[in-house]
Amino acid sequence: MNGLSIKEVAKAANVNKETIRYYESRGLIPIPPRTESGYRIFPKETIKRINFIKHAQELDFTLEEIKKLLEAYDEEIVDLREIKEFTTQKIKEIEFKIRDLQNMKRVLFNLAEKCPDSKASIFECPLIQKFTEGGSK
Repeated sequence: MNGLSIKEVAKAANVNKETIRYYESRGLIPIPPRTESGYRIFPKETIKRINFIKHAQELDFTLEEIKKLLEAYDEEIVDLREIKEFTTQKIKEIEFKIRDLQNMKRVLFNLAEKCPDSKASIFECPLIQKFTEGGSK
């Protein structure tokens, strides 16, 4: 059988073997055939697929979203409007996260500004007070 061992795929894709097994279990990469001795033999395309997954994760796509993108990728000919809508929805989610992160930053900045610059009881720290009282906003 021609192909790559899991170790070779892991090295080429810069992931660990457990990641490959996990991607298999989630249906992101096809389960490869095995040799008579039970070793997996991966096609070289597996490396490209893992790189696809990693790049999509860097752009905050979930594994379920990536699975949908891979399904479209496997079809080759698709309605690209669906991919565009999918991407537009992801942009909206990211914009929401940015607003949420900016709000968290503002709250933390305000709490840090109120924190005394001297040795004092931990309970004089506004951050600790806020967490003790509950809520973060």
